[in-house]
Amino acid sequence: MVEEEIRLSKTDKLILLGDYIDRGQQSKEVVDYIMRLMGDGYDIVALRGNHEDMFLKGLVEDYYLFNWLMNGGYETMDSFNITHPDQMPADYLRFFRNLKLYYPYQNFLFVHAGFNDEAADPFKDEYHMVWRRLYYYTHPLLKDKTIVHGHRAEGLEYLRMCIDSNARVIDVDTGCVYTDIPELGHLSAVDLTNRKIYSVRNEEVG
Repeated sequence: MVEEEIRLSKTDKLILLGDYIDRGQQSKEVVDYIMRLMGDGYDIVALRGNHEDMFLKGLVEDYYLFNWLMNGGYETMDSFNITHPDQMPADYLRFFRNLKLYYPYQNFLFVHAGFNDEAADPFKDEYHMVWRRLYYYTHPLLKDKTIVHGHRAEGLEYLRMCIDSNARVIDVDTGCVYTDIPELGHLSAVDLTNRKIYSVRNEEVG
């Protein structure tokens, strides 16, 4: 996706919407790739997804630890060759802790899931940013922004509809991991300047 489809250059800004771990057997390789791009001087903004959030909270709260383990945590630990999350190497732990919850850019707001439309300050509700998405917003700080998120998988056609209709809420998650659902199973990205969709099918599909 990044190298063959997008062909990322150092003049581009690549904003990643979270959930780099727990989905599949190569969580460490995914994080290594992101960290390598950052280290090589590419303009990368990495946001926190609910899976990274569960991992971080699981370091101090058993409730989140259990949820994380039941949602791919064991596979992630296998990938990092550890047997407990507190064994995560320091440089990776620093990466996870530095993930942003949201990112404003021009008239866009990037977030893993969504915002609390009823909060006095929607940018202080961390739970909504990693767990709850909405299809539209009326909050004065949100309603005139274009909100770009992942978290909830929709079909590729839904993403195309969002782009073609200039929707104020764009869901880029086309369910790469869900290879058994025909309309899903794609990894997608959007060039928001040129309104262009990049999408590749998961090689496990079919």
